[in-house]
Amino acid sequence: MTGRVFYTSDLHLGHENVATRHRGFESSGDHDNTFVDMWLDTVEAGDTVYVLGDVVGRTRDARYALALLGGLPGTKHLVAGNHDPVHPMHRSTFAKDMPAWLEVFATVAPFLRRKLVGRELLLSHFPYASWGEGPARGGAEAARYPQYRLPDLGTPLLHGHTHGAERTHGHSLHVGLDAWGGKLVPQETVIEWLSGVPAPA
Repeated sequence: MTGRVFYTSDLHLGHENVATRHRGFESSGDHDNTFVDMWLDTVEAGDTVYVLGDVVGRTRDARYALALLGGLPGTKHLVAGNHDPVHPMHRSTFAKDMPAWLEVFATVAPFLRRKLVGRELLLSHFPYASWGEGPARGGAEAARYPQYRLPDLGTPLLHGHTHGAERTHGHSLHVGLDAWGGKLVPQETVIEWLSGVPAPA
């Protein structure tokens, strides 16, 4: 793999509610244009971006979102989120929609395992169940989709989903746009964080 590596999640392209009510934009168009400008200022052709889910907010936005992402530089890998029709939780759309998503993303998976600086690292849209939906959305008591969350066996985890401002918590790192001022998270930042996370017992 050449070039730089970045991580992000919860793009919610074309999602008016997230753009205006949650992120303070005038419209989803303004939100998406800002996202595109950020990507073009950050990512070059030889770079790799891991998107940890929720590219869209609604299935009907998928064609628009894929067209937008398909025109952006870099090799893209998707760890699907609950809003993405290619997450295997969606019986009616998973197989039907997959070919179109694989035209934009080099891989699509419900979770991934990577190794950085000799450490095992998991990538999932969802945080561990103990974090639930995040403090701003009811915490562990409000955890949705428990059957699709990885078990917490002490392995460091990168995740999205919560839409919170929190970045680090325990042995997890939230890489969503909401936690990073609308920016992608460079792998160097992940490595720096990982160096301070104790190894699992």
